[in-house]
Amino acid sequence: MSTESTELARNRGGIQVINRAAEILRTLNGEQLGLTPSEVARRVALSRSTVHRILVALEGEGFVSAGSTPGRYRLGPELSRLAASERGELRFWVRPFLEKLSNELNETVDLAVLIQDRVSFVDQVAAPHRLRAVSTIGATFPAWCTANGKALLATLSDDHLLRLLPEHLRSQSSQVELTRDELLEELHEVRRTGVAFDREEHTAGISAIGAVVRDPFVVVAAVTVVLPSMRLEGNEERITSALLTTCAEITEMLSGSAAVASGPPRS
Repeated sequence: MSTESTELARNRGGIQVINRAAEILRTLNGEQLGLTPSEVARRVALSRSTVHRILVALEGEGFVSAGSTPGRYRLGPELSRLAASERGELRFWVRPFLEKLSNELNETVDLAVLIQDRVSFVDQVAAPHRLRAVSTIGATFPAWCTANGKALLATLSDDHLLRLLPEHLRSQSSQVELTRDELLEELHEVRRTGVAFDREEHTAGISAIGAVVRDPFVVVAAVTVVLPSMRLEGNEERITSALLTTCAEITEMLSGSAAVASGPPRS
């Protein structure tokens, strides 16, 4: 075999390993208790020995770690560290769009990301009203009863959601309880319309409308307009339209269609 053929074969093998590692990481996403190598192997259609070898390599780099039960693996701390860095950069680029939307609607606008079955707030532009909804940056809420959470959950497959969520959904902070099947039915509608609603489901008197933003490869976050329920009545269509327009603009910017090299736009 020539040197060139050997190098080509080596490159193909390296790419294949990266693809397999990425698929394994996606499989572990949302598995809070972790999975055994055999369980991962069945889901990614690879031999157990191959999966175990890749898991050991990923564990050495901090991308996976031992689960709470011996013999199980879950996503590791290195991914969280990289995600935190990415969120800081995401905040930088998206902030002007949040400010513009907040000024247009005169309401609070949030930016949040999905972490397993919860949403974490990474930025917020608060409305100037005395009566307003404000969340602490870094706070996490159950995804299933929030507008941003439902918008993000709707981007996952039903199979993923069945593994991620319990059959009965309830929490101390939520005003409602529902079954997983009821939520799945609502998420099908979110996928159709592109927007999700929280009608006082998380906090009494507070409603929200959320939609996702994407980079060229994946959904990265959700933008939400949050306001007292009394101010949503009669304004739902206007708020939804402005939100979807903003999310489309952010997605275009993150996809590189806008001229991002010169810095984020000024509102």
